[in-house]
Amino acid sequence: MAAHSVSTDKKLDIAMLVLRLVLAAVFITHGHAKLFAMGFSGVTSFFTSIGVPLPGVAAPLIALLEFIGGIALVLGVLTRVVAFLLACDMLGAIIFVHAAHGYAAPKGVEEVLGNFGMAVAIALVGAGAYSIDALLSRRNSRTP
Repeated sequence: MAAHSVSTDKKLDIAMLVLRLVLAAVFITHGHAKLFAMGFSGVTSFFTSIGVPLPGVAAPLIALLEFIGGIALVLGVLTRVVAFLLACDMLGAIIFVHAAHGYAAPKGVEEVLGNFGMAVAIALVGAGAYSIDALLSRRNSRTP
């Protein structure tokens, strides 16, 4: 019975790594576009046009969250916090952009809802064994 549990745990750790890397690719790409193609002023203008509250504050925070948060997901550092913040980001995207376009892609909530679901799953489960979070946890558990 113990061998099955170890196998299941290992599968979960691999699944969490895959989930983190896939979601990280999405956010690094979107954050990179916001930071280096649109710039803070472009993102602020866009956020203003769609009615995001405090767009001058929200725009740089979201751009940085998506880019740096994506990198944090790759590394598995502060994973639960980052994933929670990215889930909140996706809720904002659903509310301010995608809900008005229905469910189906390309403008509907379909893809953003998937990102939201992945972020919530990561926030609830954590990074898994293949992460800096797990390395730090193992190191802290060895400290008397």
